[in-house]
Amino acid sequence: MKRRDFMQLSGLGLGAMLLPASAVKGYAVTPERLMEPGADVAFKKRMADIALNTTRSKGATYADVRIGRYLNQFLFTREDRVQSITNTESYGVGIRVIANGTWGFSATSDVTPEGIARCAETAVAIAKANSKLQTEPVVLAPQKGVGEVSWKTPLTKNAFEVPVKEKIDLLMKVNGEAMKNGAGFVTSNLFFVNEQKYFASTDGSYIDQDIHRIWPTFTVTAIDKAAGKFKTRDAISSPMGMGYEYLDGLASEKISGPNGLVGYRNSYDMVEDATLAAKQAKEKLTAKSVQPGKYDLVLDPNHLGLTIHESVGHPLELDRVLGYEANYAGTSFATLDKWESKSFNYGSKLVNIVADKTQPHTLGTVGFDDEGVPCKEWDLIKDGILVNYQAIRDQASILGAKESHGCCYADSWDSVQFQRMPNVSLAPGTEKRSVMDMIKGVDKGIYIIGRGSYSIDQQRYNFQFGGQLFYEIKNGEIVNMLDDVAYQSNTQEFWNSCAQLCDQDDYRTFGSFFDGKGQPSQVSAVSHGSATTRFNGVNVINTGRKI
Repeated sequence: MKRRDFMQLSGLGLGAMLLPASAVKGYAVTPERLMEPGADVAFKKRMADIALNTTRSKGATYADVRIGRYLNQFLFTREDRVQSITNTESYGVGIRVIANGTWGFSATSDVTPEGIARCAETAVAIAKANSKLQTEPVVLAPQKGVGEVSWKTPLTKNAFEVPVKEKIDLLMKVNGEAMKNGAGFVTSNLFFVNEQKYFASTDGSYIDQDIHRIWPTFTVTAIDKAAGKFKTRDAISSPMGMGYEYLDGLASEKISGPNGLVGYRNSYDMVEDATLAAKQAKEKLTAKSVQPGKYDLVLDPNHLGLTIHESVGHPLELDRVLGYEANYAGTSFATLDKWESKSFNYGSKLVNIVADKTQPHTLGTVGFDDEGVPCKEWDLIKDGILVNYQAIRDQASILGAKESHGCCYADSWDSVQFQRMPNVSLAPGTEKRSVMDMIKGVDKGIYIIGRGSYSIDQQRYNFQFGGQLFYEIKNGEIVNMLDDVAYQSNTQEFWNSCAQLCDQDDYRTFGSFFDGKGQPSQVSAVSHGSATTRFNGVNVINTGRKI
């Protein structure tokens, strides 16, 4: 590493050091730099054409070029002080080609005609070298060029234009209200991402996209010094594909739940949530420890999203199914023979799982993926039956499909694009049903809210999930808070125990802002929607039990 790189990265601060290594890229810049415009579309088209023309002249039969400017701002606070403010920018070009039937890739930060031409030549040379080891040629699903088009995340407040002081004032208020209401410690963070991406290919596409994401979050800790105990409660926010307007806290986007709980759709009140979190963390200190056994589980969308992510999203990535990818999340039990049977019961008939990159305000939503494919929606599980996977252009033929699903992504200009999880969501019920309606029908159960610790095996089959808040249900009523709760099951057994769904009025999204995959590691952001859902007869263990 050059000394300059070290000095710039070392200035990112303690907070940034806690992020996944692949989440912080680029050079440290001022907040003002984040508001400056990038290169105009005409310049990017000229540079793209240089790349495409050079690759063809060197023997490529296909090429695509991505010119990317990636902006990040991360703010970290604790109690009454700021721990770190991170501002980074990364800018460069990635060129991918097929030559001699084989992929080649090269990238450069030298965004000049000469730099791009050299990069294009290198990409073709790498493809030709790789072809000596290739046994079968790459087969791409056809994709008609879309010409010159653009897409932008719909937003009303660009987060990078909001003064840093206003953001810090919000976090200080969040921390202050949590401390007033019983927190012993509190950390709060804001994450803002802007991807300015330009894609061009020999298919005839020139696509300019401006993509924004936001994630407000915190952790509140309550302490019982006499007992030597502490309990935490994390934010019930969801990262979103929105601007700073997500933090407006609109009353119309709140869902009132049992026991004073509040759910959030497309607008989030961070101060309100932190205030409630402090009270709930204190309550957890004296909560009853769960009695292990079989329970009917009522799972809030902010909890169920992680279970969807791990037990449906990852195992239906086609590269994992085929054994091509095993980093981070292993391979998959959902093998091709199960799909080919057309009768594999992934879940009960109530389970309809949809993949998409089009759902408004979600993390995965864009106009076009990183292969220039227009984004869409498709079924993964229909009436409980496994009906499809997630596939990109060089995978579609394996499924006998004529087109890509449009779920290819790279986290930076210097990363090669590959298949990444789209939004994967459980469709809500069609019958009118609220959370309280669902709880009234449960004799012995547990209502679970929020993301907790989890574990899943390397086939995405056997798993265990915890949560943030747990409430015991007896004879149709919530009777008290519980602690030390985790449930264990396997993917097929769990989804086949799905017995009831709340309706569209309760539908909300959960999100993963830094989802890791691949080697070298890349991160992506993805949402998972659902309404509150009931699962019958699930095994619950006591995580606090000592042997």
